[in-house]
Amino acid sequence: MKKPGKIRRIATAINKLLKDKEDTSQVFVILEALAGKSGERSFRRFKKSPHAKKILSAEKPLMSFLKDREWLGSLPEGSLGRAYYKFTEVEQITADGLVEASEQGRSLDIDLPQEAIVYQERQRDAHDLWHVVTGYGRDPLGELALLAVTWRQTGNLGFLLIIGVGYRVIGKAAPGLKIGRVLREGFRTGAKAQWLPAADWETLLTRPLSEVRETLTMPAPEHYRQTVQRIPELQTPGFVAAE
Repeated sequence: MKKPGKIRRIATAINKLLKDKEDTSQVFVILEALAGKSGERSFRRFKKSPHAKKILSAEKPLMSFLKDREWLGSLPEGSLGRAYYKFTEVEQITADGLVEASEQGRSLDIDLPQEAIVYQERQRDAHDLWHVVTGYGRDPLGELALLAVTWRQTGNLGFLLIIGVGYRVIGKAAPGLKIGRVLREGFRTGAKAQWLPAADWETLLTRPLSEVRETLTMPAPEHYRQTVQRIPELQTPGFVAAE
């Protein structure tokens, strides 16, 4: 059976996402369809980064650290790992929550080198770490702002499309919400921050979150926080972990 064309796949994914914003697999459909050469460029850049060799030759992938609840819970209060632990606990999410969604969203059979697969899976698995270090929550506005950061960091046009759709949806639901300035803040953060895909998360997990944010040149998301504090509907439980 012939697979649907790219435009049709994207349109179908958008419609499904509009009907069920929790259907994360549709996000991966869109990202795959609009990735272009962004993944290849990112991987080449990663290979030149200081920690690439250590990361690619490590015995345990990042996921092993993120799934080790006992180890994360034993880390010092105020560390990135402890903040991540609390974030996932309050949000009731798991480290491997995106794995199934990414598998469901894959429609193309692309033969990639093992190192490139390791890199791609690492970026997927680090998504909630990006939430914690940027300070953006998992509410709809926080997710859009994090996508703005992610687009500036990775260049995948799929993120821009999802941001555009989310902008219209939130704009209709909350006409007075100043979405634009929050998204602009996210784009600026993504442009100014250190390149997160190359971060040595395994080491950073043990460091104080304040130190990690300074190391990664990660400013506080002031516009986002001000907006969330004014609107109770956006104050999801996980927001406390983003402070």
